[in-house]
Amino acid sequence: MLRTALWLCAFLGLLSACCRQQPKEDTLDILFTGDVLLDRGVRPWIERKGAESLFEGVSAAFREADAVVVNLECPLTTRHTPVGKKFVFRADPSWAEELCRAGITHAALANNHTIDQGRQGLTDTYHALREAGITPLGYGRTMEEQAAPIVVRKGKVEVALFNAIPLPIENWPHAEGKPDVCRASVRRLASVIRKYKAAHPRTFVVAILHWGTEFQPHPDMQQRYDARLLVEAGTDAIVGHHPHVVQPVDSIGSAPVFYSLGNFVFDQSHPATQKAAMALLHFTSTGLKFETIPIEIRRCRPQMIQKTLSLPLDIH
Repeated sequence: MLRTALWLCAFLGLLSACCRQQPKEDTLDILFTGDVLLDRGVRPWIERKGAESLFEGVSAAFREADAVVVNLECPLTTRHTPVGKKFVFRADPSWAEELCRAGITHAALANNHTIDQGRQGLTDTYHALREAGITPLGYGRTMEEQAAPIVVRKGKVEVALFNAIPLPIENWPHAEGKPDVCRASVRRLASVIRKYKAAHPRTFVVAILHWGTEFQPHPDMQQRYDARLLVEAGTDAIVGHHPHVVQPVDSIGSAPVFYSLGNFVFDQSHPATQKAAMALLHFTSTGLKFETIPIEIRRCRPQMIQKTLSLPLDIH
């Protein structure tokens, strides 16, 4: 009896040690938001209470994520060199440090407003973000640089973030060799992603696109066609913005497509523009799952309402 008891204790001890030594799977959580405007109706709030306070209503979600990616809808520069277009924005470059303190880690620049103060204003934005500890996306001097991804890593999990605006930009000609945002067509972006995925088959790919039609609650046929092109090229998830309203979440195969997350920090007053969403993607070495987090924008600031259920997606 004593021998049996000793054998059982040894077995249980060995089993416990094996369980403790089993490695925990790495999970990389990336949170994506819609448009962040730091000018016009938002500026008075920043001048009174600071840019960091804009994100108090979503700070819990920011803290839980490994990376937070926003669409920065204005340049960060002290220059007053406006491009000839209807809506022109500008924000103080010192506010980049407050964005970083709020938890923002990456800023998508490929949109129709980071160029509002010209090429030098765009360059100022890039440097202000880098100096504050925020990684810019979709910027460069050549088309190759602009279309190159930024890779986010955690343990063995890697996610490549591509950022582009396939829409025409008002009064903004392309000039190769000069600062610009990624303006690759979806077909060209799909080609870049296909080559990248072939070289990095275990790396997840997320395409962040400024696309669609403003104030339309549903994606247009071009968005749907383009989304399919990107997924067929190897894109694992698509995150969109520009319409200023939320558009439905879809899936193409196992890839989630957030056609538009809507606004995030913005001053528009129409009720539809004050409903928004965040996309939270959970990546592991075996696949991804996602959550859509509903947002209400109150006095230009995002506030979380509740979380929806996460849905597992088997990618690999």
